[in-house]
Amino acid sequence: MEPSQCASTALERLSFNNTALKKLPVDDSDEPGSRTVQAACFSRIRALQPLVRPTFVAQSQSALALLGLTVQEVLGNPVGPEYLSGSRLLPGSQPAAHCYSGHQFGLFAGQLGDGAVMYLGEVESGTHGRWEIQVKGAGVTPYSRDGDGRKVLRSSIREFLCSEAMAALGIPSTRAASLVTSDLYISRDPLNSGRRISERCSVVLRVAPSFIRFGSFEIFLGRDDFSGLQGPSAGRHDIRAQLLDYVIETFYPCIHQAHSDRKDRNMAFFREVMMRTAKLVAQWQCVGFCHGVLNTDNMSILGLTLDYGPFGFMDRFDPDFVCNSSDKRGRYSYQAQPSVCRWNLARLAEALGSELDAAEAGAVLDEFMPAYEAFYLCIMRKKLGLVRKEEAEDRELISDLLRLMHNTGADFTNTFRLLSHVPWPEEGENERATVGPLVDLILEQCAPIEELKHFGEKSNQDNIELAMILSMAQTNPVMFGMVADSPAVSQQLERMGRLKELLETDQDELKKKQRDDWICWVSRYRRRLARECDGTSDLSLIKKERLSVMNNTNPQVVLRNYIAQNAIQAAEKGDFSEVNRVLKALETPYSDAVGPEPLDGLNACGEKEQNMREPAYSRKPPAWAQRICIT
Repeated sequence: MEPSQCASTALERLSFNNTALKKLPVDDSDEPGSRTVQAACFSRIRALQPLVRPTFVAQSQSALALLGLTVQEVLGNPVGPEYLSGSRLLPGSQPAAHCYSGHQFGLFAGQLGDGAVMYLGEVESGTHGRWEIQVKGAGVTPYSRDGDGRKVLRSSIREFLCSEAMAALGIPSTRAASLVTSDLYISRDPLNSGRRISERCSVVLRVAPSFIRFGSFEIFLGRDDFSGLQGPSAGRHDIRAQLLDYVIETFYPCIHQAHSDRKDRNMAFFREVMMRTAKLVAQWQCVGFCHGVLNTDNMSILGLTLDYGPFGFMDRFDPDFVCNSSDKRGRYSYQAQPSVCRWNLARLAEALGSELDAAEAGAVLDEFMPAYEAFYLCIMRKKLGLVRKEEAEDRELISDLLRLMHNTGADFTNTFRLLSHVPWPEEGENERATVGPLVDLILEQCAPIEELKHFGEKSNQDNIELAMILSMAQTNPVMFGMVADSPAVSQQLERMGRLKELLETDQDELKKKQRDDWICWVSRYRRRLARECDGTSDLSLIKKERLSVMNNTNPQVVLRNYIAQNAIQAAEKGDFSEVNRVLKALETPYSDAVGPEPLDGLNACGEKEQNMREPAYSRKPPAWAQRICIT
């Protein structure tokens, strides 16, 4: 029986209030295929493109709750998979695709838009507010260009799991309420090897207050000097003002109400976007998350983590970690993320143009790095349990820790989790004997020396620019001296020095040095811990507070590539239980109780629970060196 012929279900009773389509210009053209869309922020989607026999893979209870739904209600609807994949129209839904532009890898790319995403509408959910819902992978739109508008199971699983993992970590993110797959197949080349395979079309239901991004304002840009491209609504400052008013009035109501002067209001808005972005990237850095494609069209105007493609959580700490196989120059490396976010904010300021005061906007941009560093230092102090005092030397303590982690190939997540087991300093104790066992645990989960050598050699072989600079040392020493002073080159030369040490030092001697270095740092850390107690406070309370803060700031479980890959491989064989098991663990990342079969890392006693260096699915190169291609 069709749903319309029986009592309405919870999905059919969703209350839609599609404000964006009411307040912003919409393209109503029936013209098929991809096209340039002028003078519009959205394009209506007239015809749905149903999946073949859609079926649920997984649902997120907490994300569905934002819409006033439960997993049971969704699973109990016989056409639930059709509704939540864009294969059947929900009552009140008005399918559309969002028009935006963007700078991709530093160059303006003109019109982009939702090429594989369909806006369904905005759901009013009582105390939970209004939420935009959209389906990713539902078929072609006017912005699909040469694509088919579809997503496959492996990339959909990654987006679904990471969206919910980030939310559970307390990091602002778009949400993923459900994942549907189907018996509709498309051809893909997952390894960019020229070998195409058939993969199942899948759809993620995404949820956020809004998916408007920096690139939404770039559709009004004129012709770019470098790319020669322009936004599809170039020069339409009237629509730009309309979009800006909508964003501020709807999502920044306090700013809207606090300012009667338009320029003052707009500057307050821009400053708030800057602060949210600074805090967001600080949170990414503190869990070892690398977005992978930080183009302006992937930057949320609300300060949310947006669009999960070739993302990655670091295993061993490496500031140059790049998770995107197409990012050959490391533009979006882990350590570059803060500066890239500032660069993207500058592009947003340019796109807003006369809506901002140029001098004031520049001053706001100058506030970004200090704001980011303050957020970052605050979180890192919590990761080390330094909650009572802020000392100037904390910054150096943290940077020395990260340098030591890099030099020894320490696992980012597990090392911070282990540091909560550093014993509180006591008078008269033998320092080395006290901290030695903990240091041995840290060293046990570091990358083997042979892997450090392998990775170091590969990094230097791949760096053509560095080779050219080194050759300059022979041909033009004066010029080399000038170039070598730059931070980037100095960093590369320091990396070469570390590799030289790895290659020339006896392994036993190197292991001893690594152990001594860790003991030295842990001893410094313990002296800093001792200063948390001023002599008047209850020491037992300070110890408890330290452990509580550390265990609620340092996750035990993150979505490592091999964890996602194991779930993908099982799902591609028709077994969705691993996706759901991983989801359950990721929903409680700070808990010691991650289920009867721990996914990764160390248990509460700091004991090894699984060999992370050689996951069952992987072969050389090791997991931390892998680059996963996402389509």
